[in-house]
Amino acid sequence: MSSGRRTGLPDVESKTPIVLVVTGRITRAGVPGLCAELEALLYDPEGAVRDPDAEVDCDVGGVVQADLALVEAIARLGLITRRAGGRQLRLRNVPPGLQHLMDLVGLADVMDLGDRP
Repeated sequence: MSSGRRTGLPDVESKTPIVLVVTGRITRAGVPGLCAELEALLYDPEGAVRDPDAEVDCDVGGVVQADLALVEAIARLGLITRRAGGRQLRLRNVPPGLQHLMDLVGLADVMDLGDRP
């Protein structure tokens, strides 16, 4: 008796990252809403961490303006991610203006900014 040939790598389980997509213009008033959205992705209704091994991505490619309100939002999202099992928030599609601001305020050294030019 034989079974069909397996495809892919043996014993490798792919993990789908948790993804938060941030678009438009971020204001200081909108930061708590973004934080609540990320918390809903990270925690189940009983408050337990969902999928503690999954990586957490934040796609910021759709932001309209890179300013300090956006930097504040990213810093708070990073803290929420870290509190949910010591994970690190990975930023994806980071516009150059945001990269410069992250460098300026010192967050580029503590956040994963993805592929930097």
